Amino acid sequence: MIEHSFVEANGLRFHVAQCGEGDRLALCLHGFPEQWISWRFQMPLLARLGYRVWAPDLRGYGETERPTGLHSYAIESLMDDVAGLIDASGARSVLLMAHDWGAIIAWHFALRRLRPLEKLVILNVPHPGAFAKAFWTWQQFRRSWYVLFFQIPWLPEFLLTRSGAHPLADVFRSRTLHPENFPDEVIETYRRGWLAPGAATAMIDYYRALVRGGGAARQRQLGFPLIETPTLMLWGEQDLALAKQSSFGTERWVEDLTLRYLPDASHFVQQDAYTDVNAMLEAWLTGRPVPGSQT
Repeated sequence: MIEHSFVEANGLRFHVAQCGEGDRLALCLHGFPEQWISWRFQMPLLARLGYRVWAPDLRGYGETERPTGLHSYAIESLMDDVAGLIDASGARSVLLMAHDWGAIIAWHFALRRLRPLEKLVILNVPHPGAFAKAFWTWQQFRRSWYVLFFQIPWLPEFLLTRSGAHPLADVFRSRTLHPENFPDEVIETYRRGWLAPGAATAMIDYYRALVRGGGAARQRQLGFPLIETPTLMLWGEQDLALAKQSSFGTERWVEDLTLRYLPDASHFVQQDAYTDVNAMLEAWLTGRPVPGSQT
């Protein structure tokens, strides 16, 4: 059973969906333009495996507080949110599981070692070192146009939320392989979050702070030390935003990497192909061979 509460962390009030119990935390970080509900298929599995599962709405999203100003969405602040949530949980060990923007935060959190991690699970976002190399390839650059578009003031918010946020809803209706996994009640939960005052700007400010705010440049200057945390990386191959090639070479930066590709899944892999994702996740967490394609 999924319950909801509010948690104070890093000076903000976070809405957190949770299930399971114990002192082993599974902290699930969603991406753009999602909310906690993107983990609805994984939360019961993780609870069954003995984890206390927290799926927060990230800052600016859903029912979590929305600070204003570009600086509020700097990658350093986002990492501090994760540290604050871990501290608030009181857990003795942490599995960090993340998708899309949540995975950008998780990669950097693991790199900077802000808190000890037992395991790391990344879905459909390349390691920042690998992405820095892949960005200027034609396969990736032609998919990343929206990041540059998001740097424009106010216009992206206007276009994405017009007609009751239909363009955002259409992302799940037309850009996934299994739209039946995104029923009306799930889309409506997303829509309420998108249309809340200030939400669209907060969501897009993640991208602005990374590019215009210099977050990506600051992190590159710090370098990308080897991640020693055991890491599972799952990749839906029908990703319209990120080329499969951007995941190549991840083993250079991750000491203990298990990488699996899902040919019948979009960018929103944990919702679009949740049966396969859950099978891979359970196998990896229980020490069994992980099914799926390795190339």
